[in-house]
Amino acid sequence: MKIHRAGDRPSQSPSPDYFTGTVRMDPVVSGDDESAVKILMVTFEPGARTAWHTHPAGQSLHILSGLGLAATEGQPVQVLRPGDTVWFAPGERHWHGASPDCAMTHLAVQTAVDGKTADWQEHVSDEDYNGPRAV
Repeated sequence: MKIHRAGDRPSQSPSPDYFTGTVRMDPVVSGDDESAVKILMVTFEPGARTAWHTHPAGQSLHILSGLGLAATEGQPVQVLRPGDTVWFAPGERHWHGASPDCAMTHLAVQTAVDGKTADWQEHVSDEDYNGPRAV
């Protein structure tokens, strides 16, 4: 058994190459664990978001607090609320983050394939971020 005590692993600021705005990541199950499953608790300040990206084995997001947004390429932006869970299929090009006026925290669950959990692409434009919302 291995226990990671609260406060033992510091919060991380992700690379600005892959995120817009202020984002904090707290490891839940990370590279220092032997599991191929990786889990992060990610907090996005208002307006913060990921860049476009895909996951080789897919990704689940579980919204813990706040108000989030997510979109798959070519689809309307979805509003995400606490308790919502989102699944992105392997290779599905998408982004996610906080709404313009409210922070959002989610658990991100993904499986590493050959040591890689994500394939990062370009930043999400303001036009895409502010695009049409799903009804």
